[in-house]
Amino acid sequence: MPLQNRVAPDGSLHRASARGMLTGNRGVIHEPDTKRLSGRRWTTKAWIACALHWKSVRRDVWGRNHNGRAGWSELFFLDEVTALAAGHRPCFACRRNDARRFAGAFADGNDVTAPDAPGMDEILHRERRQSSRQLPCALTAGELHALPDGAMIVLGERYFAVHDGRPLPWSFDGYGAPVAFADLPQAPVSLVTPPSLVHALRAGYRPHWHASAGA
Repeated sequence: MPLQNRVAPDGSLHRASARGMLTGNRGVIHEPDTKRLSGRRWTTKAWIACALHWKSVRRDVWGRNHNGRAGWSELFFLDEVTALAAGHRPCFACRRNDARRFAGAFADGNDVTAPDAPGMDEILHRERRQSSRQLPCALTAGELHALPDGAMIVLGERYFAVHDGRPLPWSFDGYGAPVAFADLPQAPVSLVTPPSLVHALRAGYRPHWHASAGA
């Protein structure tokens, strides 16, 4: 049975067979002996999204480190668009180039000067659905149509990612065919991606998309 470590756009964790493009973590949130969630949603404010392969490192997923202690809890994302929606940022160790591009767009989009990783983490921790108590607000039609590519929205229990100005239905396995905003059901639509990350997307950060999103 798959571990409960596949991340939905709202940051919640699920069992799914699809692995996705990226891994990452938010600290140690599992019990290594049972490989089950510990009940903690995070143990650090540094929620990162990492490369699946780096320097030939191999890990026992949700196991222990070489020192016998619980290793960080590996999570898996369909793609970077999903990771951003959940409030994870690029890792400065294994994805340095992406992290630098991200930090520049984060600074420009949020009008902050040379943000370091802890500074960005502090802002994101107040905005993520899983680490804050802020309730999602329904978007107006104008706000919805002004969202940049890479932003994620939710309608009922269905997630959509904005791609080339059109919403793509999201799933753990990939994206469905694009639809028009006008064809979405007439129900409140809420923003999932944290506001500061929407600003970074609007300022020019280009996340990595799953192949099912198309060129």
